Order: sequence, then structure tokens, then C-alpha cells
Amino acid sequence: MRVAILAHEKFPGDAKTALGVLRYADHDVVAVLDRDSAGTQVGDHVADVQDAPIVSGMSAVDASIDALIIGVAPIGGGFDESWRADVVTALERGCDVIAGLHYFLSEDEEFARLAEEHGGELRDVRKPPEDLTVSQGRADEVDAEVILTVGTDCNTGKMTTTMELARAAAEAGHDAAVVPTGQTGIMIEGWGIPIDRTISDFTAGAVERMIREVGDDREYLFVEGQGSIVHPAYSAVTCGILHGAMPDKLVLCHEAGREAIHGYESFEMPAIETYVDLYEGLAAPVRETEVAAGALNTSEYPETAAADAIAEFGDAVDAPAADPIRQGTDELVEALL
Repeated sequence: MRVAILAHEKFPGDAKTALGVLRYADHDVVAVLDRDSAGTQVGDHVADVQDAPIVSGMSAVDASIDALIIGVAPIGGGFDESWRADVVTALERGCDVIAGLHYFLSEDEEFARLAEEHGGELRDVRKPPEDLTVSQGRADEVDAEVILTVGTDCNTGKMTTTMELARAAAEAGHDAAVVPTGQTGIMIEGWGIPIDRTISDFTAGAVERMIREVGDDREYLFVEGQGSIVHPAYSAVTCGILHGAMPDKLVLCHEAGREAIHGYESFEMPAIETYVDLYEGLAAPVRETEVAAGALNTSEYPETAAADAIAEFGDAVDAPAADPIRQGTDELVEALL
């Protein structure tokens, strides 16, 4: 599928969905839309993803595309009205528009009318199924080993670590799959349930449903974590995934140098050792598990400082640790599989 990705004024640092699609999705990315970086290339900003030109908007995309992907998801998941012209242009060209917002494009009267008139489809991947139920506490009955990424905060690399580990396991000859729980993972994998949009009573049940759907056909399942157990806004989502997945092992994800909760800077982050105790202790009444590995995002660090930070992080989690992008996942895979 040929796509353009909207990432206005956020690329690359705050465009997690855009980066995920560029790195992992099986799409031909024709262009990235970002008013602030127009005239440059993706490769000028990020070296290890699919390259594409960065343009000011859909009106500057001359090549034909099949879909426009909304590649940013602001806190609260709202729709920025400055994006409207790009969505309208895409729909008028007959393109699909794929979004992972809490604002559903399919319920916007203008977008719905244009999609019907021009034959495009509005795909709101953050819209959960209507037949979800509470958990039965049976995710541990599947044949697959279940490995869950958990975080010290939002945007610490849980999705990236999940994707890297699943691909490394598959390359090593194991039958491995990703269980996507957020909009980016769903866009990449083509299936999944958006846990942060699920009714709270059904969050654990939604994760359990996905695991039981594919868990007897796979050797390993890598569950994409969300949020953090200490996050003032998103801890409920984190707990629902932890209890619904009933994981055999955990991978703790952290960004080197971060000291306060992203977007909630008045909340200081606890010590890494505290996170290990919190996650293992909270999981224990449902299923005993352990933090078996650590993934550290060192993208803002030079090489020597990154190596020191990874060693310190490994000591704190008392498990093998690595930066999955910078160093690869060999050490983590060995500890987990």
C-alpha cells in the first residue's frame, strides 16, 4: 500500500506512530507531511527507517497514494483542526484515511460525506469491538510463552521493543507474534484491540481475548504494553494489560535521562528498582512473573555515555539490558527465550 503520513510539527520526536509505521509497517511511504520540516528527507532526521520526502501538506504530494495515515496521537487523542485540509484533500482524491485518535473521523460529518462521495474509507483503529467482556483469568492456559513490555512512563519504547523482539525471535526460527494493544501496533500488524479506548471493566478481557485467539498457534507472544503503572493518567490501562495478559516474563522499558513523567513533569519518576518491585508485586496475585530483561532508549546519548547508562540500567533491573535499536536484541532474546 502506498501511503502518506501526517506528522505536522511533531516529526520525528513526538510522532511515535509515524516512526513506527516507517520502521515496521509493510507500506511504501510516499511522503511525510510536516510543515516545520518541509523540504528535508526523513533520513535527515532518522537514519534507520524507510526514507521519504517531507512536504508541507497533501497539496504537495504529487504521487498517487492509497491512504493518508495520521501519524501523531496527542495527549487525549484529539483531532487538530489544522489537519483538516490535508484529510479533506486526501478524501477528495479517493484515498482512505487511517487514524488512531480518540476523535473518530468516521463520525465527522464532513469527512464521512467526502468518503462516501469519493469512495474512500475512514478507518478509526482506536475503535474497539462492541462485544468485549470481562476477563476469565485464562490467558495462562495458552501454549505460547507470553512476554509483556512494561514501562517507566509513556513513550519509553514499549512498542519498538515489542516489534524488535518479535522479529528477532522469528529470525531465530521461533514462531512468534505481536499482540498489538495500541494504535501504532494495530496499524503495523493489521489487527488488535486499542486497550486505552476499551471500557475499564473489559480491558483485561480484551487482552485475554487476543492472547487466546492466537496463543495456541504460536511459540511466543510479545504483548505491546501501554503507559506505566505510576502514570497519573494511564496507570489503569497498564494494570489491565498486566492482569489480562498473565505474562510469563516482563521487559522493563525506560528512556535514559528521563526523571519526570512526560507531560506531567510535576511527578518525579521513582527509582528503577521500585518499578521492578511494583510490576512483579502487582502481577503476583494473578500470575507470578518477573522482569527478565530491560530495554533502554539511549537515542539522546553519545556512544560512551549510552554504554554506561545501559550497564547502570541492567544493574538496576538485575537482568540483561540493551538498547534494541542501537545494540540489537541478541542479549535480550537470549534472556527471554
